[in-house]
Amino acid sequence: MKRNVLVAVDDSFHSRNCIRYLSKLVQIVHDLHFTCVHVQKAVSQFLLEEEKRKPEAKIELKKLRQRNRAAAEKLLADVREQMVASGVPGERIHTRAPEQNLGVAKDLIELAQEGRFDAIAAGRRGLTGVSAVLLGSLTAKLVEHAAVIPVWIIDGEVPDTRILLAADGSESSFRALDHLCFMIGGNPDARLTLFHVTPRIGEYCRIDFTEPDPEIENFIVESDKRCLAHFYDHAAKACRKAGISEDRIDIKQSRRKVGVGRAIVEEVRKGDYGTVVLGRRGAGRSFFMGSVSRYVLSKAANRAVWLIP
Repeated sequence: MKRNVLVAVDDSFHSRNCIRYLSKLVQIVHDLHFTCVHVQKAVSQFLLEEEKRKPEAKIELKKLRQRNRAAAEKLLADVREQMVASGVPGERIHTRAPEQNLGVAKDLIELAQEGRFDAIAAGRRGLTGVSAVLLGSLTAKLVEHAAVIPVWIIDGEVPDTRILLAADGSESSFRALDHLCFMIGGNPDARLTLFHVTPRIGEYCRIDFTEPDPEIENFIVESDKRCLAHFYDHAAKACRKAGISEDRIDIKQSRRKVGVGRAIVEEVRKGDYGTVVLGRRGAGRSFFMGSVSRYVLSKAANRAVWLIP
């Protein structure tokens, strides 16, 4: 079954890192197709207004659009050449260079929704400004506005194609598992690790408990066990359906005292996983998983993070 990924492309090294990662991914994701999209620079509103009044402005605007189009097509041709040289079949690479309309992030999301893509992939941009202190501007906007389509954020040189799924038993976690099974399904050599961290009271409640309450902690642990048992049962069925045998699935759990996000990042580094897959929000759209996804996105250096709505 064809898997379609929309790839945000520009002339930055972030974008080149993203392309290198995706080119490696074809080794474990069968029939993976890419549509590389470069959203052209926005045309000045001043020129658009002048175009209505002055014939010479209309001529200059036409020239500008031609230059933007030519630059976009050259960039996309270079990207295609890089991907083919890395082993991606040329017939699986498509390109588009639309003019900017709503803004780069929103234009990408709109294209992805219209084309029913399975994911949007982008290189993580540099840290710029207080509002984007965690993720960078384009990344932050993609994560914020992509309410339906999974977003893959690639940071730096990803070392390996091994995959870790962060599981908390929430609906978002189930969707993350289903997305992963769809992407790697049909590959008998695919391997994945399901990793779960038993949450603390602080992950469920913003109140700072100065003294631990054993009764509440025990309640959380027991509830967590029931939730995870249901999740693992679903995971086994989903993986079998996707053609992934149980001996290719590793299950790891942690009851470490550090926060969930930190525990995930430490496990990713320790196991040298290249890709971490997780839901955007946790059980009941809780604060718990929202803070986890933000932490993992900001701290998982040289990794790909698949964030599932």
